[in-house]
Amino acid sequence: MSSSPGGSPLFVANNLALDFINTEYGVGHRHCDCFEGDGSVAEWLKLAGVLPANFAEVPAGLAALARELRENARAVVLAAKTGSPADAAVINRVLESGRPRKELVWDPAQKTFRVVEHRRDADAASLLEPVARALASLLADVDLQLVRECEAHDCTLFFHDQTKSHRRRWCSMATCGNRMKAAAHRARKSVD
Repeated sequence: MSSSPGGSPLFVANNLALDFINTEYGVGHRHCDCFEGDGSVAEWLKLAGVLPANFAEVPAGLAALARELRENARAVVLAAKTGSPADAAVINRVLESGRPRKELVWDPAQKTFRVVEHRRDADAASLLEPVARALASLLADVDLQLVRECEAHDCTLFFHDQTKSHRRRWCSMATCGNRMKAAAHRARKSVD
């Protein structure tokens, strides 16, 4: 599969973990990988709300670990959807090595204690830990029957169907949904 650099990030999944998996999408010459390098991963994490907009310390190796995590996440989600076991080693490694430091602090405004999380450091695992946590939550807490792949023949995106009827078929009505409906309409008209 060829790779087009610099795909635009798509946030259509209603789930951080699935949006992370969706950073690689498309087929054939339309294949895109949003993670060109360390900086592009940091930008995605900012867009996803995981890093503050002013974050500037992009660690070396962030893209490599993000791609490895994404590949492991995709394999584990697909296996879990079929009820098959899968090796979650990369997810677990990021969860462990990126684990935030927790501290009990006094909040003078509220006149009570609260637990505050601090990023352990600015290494790749620390930056990706919220994504690994979202993946763990997806796999442990979400009905995986509601995690679906877009039904468009040339789309590879996942989404979490949170519609009331649980009948969502496409990653986005604005892109794949309209395109597939138009194609079906043209097909019906050509038969008439």
